[in-house]
Amino acid sequence: MEEKSLAGIQREVDQYISQFKEGYFSPLALLARMSEEVGELAREVNHEFGEKKKKASEADNSIELELGDILFITVCFANSLGIDLTEAHNKVMHKFNTRDANRWTKIENAAKE
Repeated sequence: MEEKSLAGIQREVDQYISQFKEGYFSPLALLARMSEEVGELAREVNHEFGEKKKKASEADNSIELELGDILFITVCFANSLGIDLTEAHNKVMHKFNTRDANRWTKIENAAKE
């Protein structure tokens, strides 16, 4: 499977959405959709790792597909607001690497890798 950059993923989603007259949903609708997808992810994680196992009659979803749905909605949300996810990621990593630099116990060789 080919590796894709965040910018490439954003372009791919935009090309897909741009073929429809409706375009992107409103930010509020995207947030509601994202919340739904996070709930579906929680259900899958609970089925796989929690005490509540699936019924035989329940659809066969996966954590991978639910994470994919969340990624798609996140990209739609960013695109609809003109947010560059690569830039957003860089800002978040800077925050974690500065504010949280000493928050957790580091593995000795992690800095060299």
